[in-house]
Amino acid sequence: MSRFFFNDRKQLVNDAIEGMLISAPHGNLVKLDSDPAIRVVVRADWDKSRVAVISGGGSGHEPAHAGFVGKGMLTAAVCGDLFASPSVEAVLNAIVAVTGDRGCLLIVKNYTGDRLNFGLAAEKAKRFGLKVEMVIVADDIALPDNKQPRGIAGTALVHKIAGHAAEQGKSLSDVRDMALQACDNLWSLGVAMQTCNLPGSDDEEGRIRKGHVELGLGIHGEPGASVVDTQNSRAIIETLVKPLQAQAGEGRLAVPHQ
Repeated sequence: MSRFFFNDRKQLVNDAIEGMLISAPHGNLVKLDSDPAIRVVVRADWDKSRVAVISGGGSGHEPAHAGFVGKGMLTAAVCGDLFASPSVEAVLNAIVAVTGDRGCLLIVKNYTGDRLNFGLAAEKAKRFGLKVEMVIVADDIALPDNKQPRGIAGTALVHKIAGHAAEQGKSLSDVRDMALQACDNLWSLGVAMQTCNLPGSDDEEGRIRKGHVELGLGIHGEPGASVVDTQNSRAIIETLVKPLQAQAGEGRLAVPHQ
């Protein structure tokens, strides 16, 4: 039996988005009225006078991505199915809906499906005459020799930095450069006591034994780099901070992700 309350798994993402729109405290979020398979949450107060900042990816990572839509953050979030990248068509709809003469920036986590679908949508949008730039977040340092680090917790900081720059009226090239600078100076490392569980799944036990934590596991439940046999907060933070400091150097930004 699943550990979640839900009605219909096929409608789970749609139900979650509808609930978020209804409960948004400032009433500032809307969903694009298009194909039901296209799930794009946008700022209700957006007027295209500034650079748009768009992100997205698979659902199930809340509050990312739709939870970060708002003033000084994302202009729009493209929501895929559970742990699945949104389609090229969904991303393209988001770009066309919110992009004006100032252009838009796509912030994409470093996963194959996201890179491919957002990248193809960007190329299509450019053929429509829209100005589109894209940055890839790859902040995970769980595997030091990994040539394709994943985008994890640090992505939210890139959202904030780019969103603030756009809100201040900066140009697309300036917003892109600030986002790239953030990406180049950001390192994250994850830790958890249990793996994620998909609604409707019978896998309740997980692979992490009681009293242990896993370092470097992925946001989709991918196995981590190592297991630590303690749940002591101080010891775990020390274990996380050492490789982050080594990677970042003095005075840099590093994010333990717990």
